[in-house]
Amino acid sequence: MKKYELYRETELPITMLAAWDFFSNPTNLSKITPAEMDFKVVTSNLPQHIHNGLIIEYVVRPLAGVPLKWISQISSVNAPHSFVDEQLKGPYAYWHHEHTFEEKGGKVLMKDKVTYAVPFGVLGQLANKLVVRSKLEEIFNYRTKKILEFFKAD
Repeated sequence: MKKYELYRETELPITMLAAWDFFSNPTNLSKITPAEMDFKVVTSNLPQHIHNGLIIEYVVRPLAGVPLKWISQISSVNAPHSFVDEQLKGPYAYWHHEHTFEEKGGKVLMKDKVTYAVPFGVLGQLANKLVVRSKLEEIFNYRTKKILEFFKAD
């Protein structure tokens, strides 16, 4: 299985606790996901903040409006510094997303490192080259834009 990485750094004009409060709330993911993906959290009674072992179910429409079930698990939490979510079921053969937060000169440096694999062997590698990678880049570019708008410095 060929694995790929996507990496982003975003400097946020907020405190570490404000960053953690927003990003550790599982319902906030829909606020930073492109509307055309029709991202919906299906899990009911979610806690206000993630914890180790939390399983979250979503429905998302990443391509051509086709609904896909995505189930992720929060596999590691080190509040307020980091957490990891991993796909249990969904469109990828493998998905491991590390979120880290570092205080830096009165701001927060947020880092996202996604390691992923596309199913279907060589066909999946071709799909990654033609569609998947650019779609992920587009989603993370959108996220960065929305996050910076949300936390715009006054």
